[in-house]
Amino acid sequence: MRDKAMSNDVEYMRRALALAEKGRGRTSPNPMVGALLVRDGRIIGEGWHERAGDPHAEVNAVNAAGGDVAGATLYVTLEPCSHVGRTPPCVDFLLDRQLARVVVAMHDPNPKVCGEGIFRLRAAGVDVEVGVLEDEARCLNEYFIKYITTKMPFVIAKCGMSLDGKIATRTGDSRWVTGEESRRMVHRLRNEVDAILVGSRTVMLDDPSLTTRLERGKVKDPVRVILDADSYLDADRRVFHLEDNVPTLVVVPDDRRFEGPAEVVRAPSRKGGVDLRHLMRELAAREITSVLIEGGGTTHASAFEEGIVDKVMFFIAPKIIGGRDAVTAVEGEGIERMAEALPLERMTARPVGEDILVEAYVKRA
Repeated sequence: MRDKAMSNDVEYMRRALALAEKGRGRTSPNPMVGALLVRDGRIIGEGWHERAGDPHAEVNAVNAAGGDVAGATLYVTLEPCSHVGRTPPCVDFLLDRQLARVVVAMHDPNPKVCGEGIFRLRAAGVDVEVGVLEDEARCLNEYFIKYITTKMPFVIAKCGMSLDGKIATRTGDSRWVTGEESRRMVHRLRNEVDAILVGSRTVMLDDPSLTTRLERGKVKDPVRVILDADSYLDADRRVFHLEDNVPTLVVVPDDRRFEGPAEVVRAPSRKGGVDLRHLMRELAAREITSVLIEGGGTTHASAFEEGIVDKVMFFIAPKIIGGRDAVTAVEGEGIERMAEALPLERMTARPVGEDILVEAYVKRA
């Protein structure tokens, strides 16, 4: 019987994780959370956290069940909160509902919770199981976990490159290195993250809008962050004349200025650029939990050198560009010895149209 119960727990938690996924890109700075209620072997209510400030997943699931959930089991992808945030504590709400059991995928890493929700449920006599599909739950909320535990955003370094590692020709032409399906996936990424970061060279050469363009569904544009360490940026670029409500931030060293229709963010100088760790702390203070770097080789090099990158997503096209002066994916001075190379882990590769997407995480000491 216990094996069957555990199998059911996994099945129901998979459904809860699928529900949580519905909130992707809309809940920041909160986590994605899914919940469902089961009684007598039947799902009686489902819900997910739809956007920051709205009711949490547990409340939505109870409401979908009609309010009467006494004796039911709650499956939830993250420990119910026990503190007052944008909404009241979920634990207080749940304790009034006389649940028989609560199954939780993972503890809430938020220091304001961190086990308190589970402790209070158990203290009230509720049977609580923790750790069902925990790895999947942690992967789902990797942005939130990094942000809430370090006060730094989760950073993805993305690029599209040829098989020989070039992101543009020797003349700077880069349209298009990768195929249409890869570009569509990048727009889905923009729809999920809080901010997109590029260097001023990318803006001046490509004149991008840095918006999200998808065929279906509601889309959101990320906050646009442009590095301009050398006053290279021109205010006539398209990114400064968009008709949306999303801010564009221009990051300059303390001793530089930018005259144009954008908010200026100042950061200390570092190696001819700006201090990116300082910038990440500034973005986190603005409740930006995730950043997608779409810059050129110099921007990527600075990001790796300063240790702000958590994940890489390299789209590799079946093309050879060649040329010692062609732009590579990661430039800068580089390392002297192979032993100094940045190690990656959990690497996967999969086809995206005609391209190959390689994903990996930076291995931390």
